[in-house]
Amino acid sequence: MAETAKETIPQRIFSSRAIWPLLALAVILIADGFISPGFYDIRIVEGRLFGNLIDIVYRAVPTALVALGMALVIGTKGIDLSVGAIAAIVGAVIAWRIQAGDPHVLVLFYALGAGILCGIWNGTLVAMLGIQPIIATLILMVSGRGIGMLINGIYGGTDPSFQSAFLQGMSTGSIFYIPTRLYVFAMLFLLLWFLVRRTALGLFIEATGGNASASNLAGVNARLITFTVYVISGLMAAWAGVILTADTHTSDPVSVALYIELDAILAVVIGGGSLAGGRIYLGMTVIGALVIQALTTSILISGLPPEYNLIIKAMVVLFVLVLQSENARRGVMARLKRGV
Repeated sequence: MAETAKETIPQRIFSSRAIWPLLALAVILIADGFISPGFYDIRIVEGRLFGNLIDIVYRAVPTALVALGMALVIGTKGIDLSVGAIAAIVGAVIAWRIQAGDPHVLVLFYALGAGILCGIWNGTLVAMLGIQPIIATLILMVSGRGIGMLINGIYGGTDPSFQSAFLQGMSTGSIFYIPTRLYVFAMLFLLLWFLVRRTALGLFIEATGGNASASNLAGVNARLITFTVYVISGLMAAWAGVILTADTHTSDPVSVALYIELDAILAVVIGGGSLAGGRIYLGMTVIGALVIQALTTSILISGLPPEYNLIIKAMVVLFVLVLQSENARRGVMARLKRGV
């Protein structure tokens, strides 16, 4: 009986999708300890925790926010390439309305409203007009940064800067030594988790991604569900735009959140999501975002030339994805059965 249990536990562990991103994150962090002896040091500077581990979590927040919205979109067998452009539009709206003298709390709602409007646009194209998601969101991806530049041009500014204790406090401030953006992220994650796992929405999203036609026959309004996830994705991208723009207190539509859509998709896939739809893993998506940021930090502290950064990043991500494949897991389990 004991021998059977010993065989069963490893098989269960290695057959789980969760083990690979967690293992990848652990290996990266362990390697960082060898590369930089003081990597794990954490200190308090000006009332806030500082250190490489804190920095990884801190810098992963925008990608994780976008990835959570992306996870829902991918769960419906869709894709949202416009999230970076939405963040750029949000940054331009923030600078515009602050320059106009609006209350900064109201500016936050304007920014989030801009993200929701972008989500409504994408949702209408995909859900209502039936345009393929990659094409529908590519429209805003291509035009969004130009829209941000046009908004900047309304008041004659080029990459205009601003000062906002309220917005900057949400991004770079701290409460009880912990960066404020981590509180914001925790709040949004819990709200989204409750919406997906404690209401029927999560089941409807996975059903729509699994088979939209069958979902309609079962009474699920697949179009409405698809529309909803794009609105949520736009809102999460808007929150990322708020944090990134407040961090630099500058509207820079050209470079803000550049390629964040690719990191978000990678985070979802590393976390066990499938582009074929039908599955949502919010917690593992966050782990995927941490893997990407930990890898970026590792490359920076290693002192490698910049031209090698993206190559190494791509190789590690590919390695994690190969380990997540069904064939790889079958191979590992076969070796465990043979006692290797």
